[in-house]
Amino acid sequence: MVRLPGGWGAQLGVAPALLALVIWMFVRARRQLHSWSKGWLLYPVMALLALASIGGVYQTLGAAADAKAYPMPGQLIDVGGYSLHLNCTGSGSPTVVLQPGAGEMSSNHGWIAPAVAGDTRVCVYDRAGRGWSEPADTAQDATQIATDLHTLLKRGNVPGPYVLAGHSFGGLYVLTFAAHYPEEVAGMVLIDSTDRAPADNPEAPSGVPGSYDALGRVSTLISTSGRLGLGRLYAPFEVGSLPPRSQDEVSANIASPGNLRSTIDEYVQANTSMIEAASLRDFANKPLVVLTAGIGNDSKHQAAQDALAKLSTNTVHRTIDWASHEALVAEQEGAAITTQSILDVVSSVRSSGLLVQ
Repeated sequence: MVRLPGGWGAQLGVAPALLALVIWMFVRARRQLHSWSKGWLLYPVMALLALASIGGVYQTLGAAADAKAYPMPGQLIDVGGYSLHLNCTGSGSPTVVLQPGAGEMSSNHGWIAPAVAGDTRVCVYDRAGRGWSEPADTAQDATQIATDLHTLLKRGNVPGPYVLAGHSFGGLYVLTFAAHYPEEVAGMVLIDSTDRAPADNPEAPSGVPGSYDALGRVSTLISTSGRLGLGRLYAPFEVGSLPPRSQDEVSANIASPGNLRSTIDEYVQANTSMIEAASLRDFANKPLVVLTAGIGNDSKHQAAQDALAKLSTNTVHRTIDWASHEALVAEQEGAAITTQSILDVVSSVRSSGLLVQ
């Protein structure tokens, strides 16, 4: 998004040079090809090259403007070969760690993070390849994401135990974190979490052999299209009703080629992540709130949400009938419900008491 790829100035110089080459080719063709039929293959190629050069200039200038307009809050921390963005605000204990959904970034919690910060410390971060974070070469399944987050918090001097709140795919990642680091998790909020692998079939296949390579090639193709500025055309329609600054940052993230690729890579790892999240079988008596969106819900998803609520003996399951999946974080009214659920868990951790229904 707002992290410019290395050598962006050189990239800006390539696109005009390509456009100049296309113009030169067109002039030469007009002079040497005396009939339109002789150029029926050449002219479409030149038109595509011209569009690519214009799109490249559009994307590079947009990325440069984004970098200037949206300076990174917080810090970049090396987690082992690449750096992730971490931003913590507020004060108090326990620290809340927010985990965005698939393809999303820290700014998608633009309603929630400031509200939670009024009561306790809250940290938001960007997974590899999006927001202000650098891309990673490793497969980003739930275990890798949980490991990276653990390293990030330790190197960022953010002590636990934590209250983890994960939206959508983020639910898979906080469940996996809790399975790997149970002593460091004091409570959890699952915000319309993606369904885990069924308990009776935890070893479900993670995909068709070769599918990762095939989808990886698709990922590369789509991220290349992002370098031509195509992401900037639809980004304004994907930000919901977040606060204005958050809307702009999310739009910039959606428009970036790195985000497009990392999002597809995330979906490639979906089945693996669902299996890994299912490794958490018992959350003991730690406070757990399960939030379920009523719109778009069905019996299968409801059953999976009910199963999540049974992980702890200190749990509340709230189905918000009027809310959609995204509204629980992106719409102010839905985000207020999510915020209150997080603060309910914080209060339960502080008092060692039961959650109130």
